[in-house]
Amino acid sequence: MMAWYRAMGSGLLLGWLVGCSSGEEQAVSAPAETNAAAEVREPASEALPEAPAVPPFDQPVNIDIDSRLGADRRLTVEGDTNLPDETRLQVILEREFSGMRWRERVSVTEGGFVAGPFGPGSGLPDGGYRVRVDVQAGSVQPHSVRERLGEKNEHLSGPLVERSPHGLGKVARYSQRFLVGNETRHTLDHVEVKEVE
Repeated sequence: MMAWYRAMGSGLLLGWLVGCSSGEEQAVSAPAETNAAAEVREPASEALPEAPAVPPFDQPVNIDIDSRLGADRRLTVEGDTNLPDETRLQVILEREFSGMRWRERVSVTEGGFVAGPFGPGSGLPDGGYRVRVDVQAGSVQPHSVRERLGEKNEHLSGPLVERSPHGLGKVARYSQRFLVGNETRHTLDHVEVKEVE
């Protein structure tokens, strides 16, 4: 009977040892499976497609304006341009005789912009005027525009483009001279005469 207890005890001990050793094998093999799973997942995350690069602005800057003198003798400036939407512009009207200026900041929308009306409440007096449209420095342009024009507008090109006087890269400038008044003007240069519509 004693032999039976010893055999039974030995069998239990042997079963316990086998159970422990198989548990250790599972504990050791589990991290290996986890690492293998992690290795499989890594290439999947690397395979994500990169966002397409935004193409730089690669054409000469084009700005064209059409100014209208309203019944109140104030000037509205409408323009067309090939610059990207949201490009920030500054539109300036200057009276040649006095140097008086009116200005407005606008953004390009669907290839165009509108600024004004410019002038005092009493309307623009007769005389010579100049409308100027400036493409502002890259540092004040929105991110979407800087992606196309460059951080310092370095992708701007064409006859309207010049170096910024403040060392801020490139700017573009368009200018047009015209006369306001109902009287016939005598001038040697080609200038448009604006009359009240």
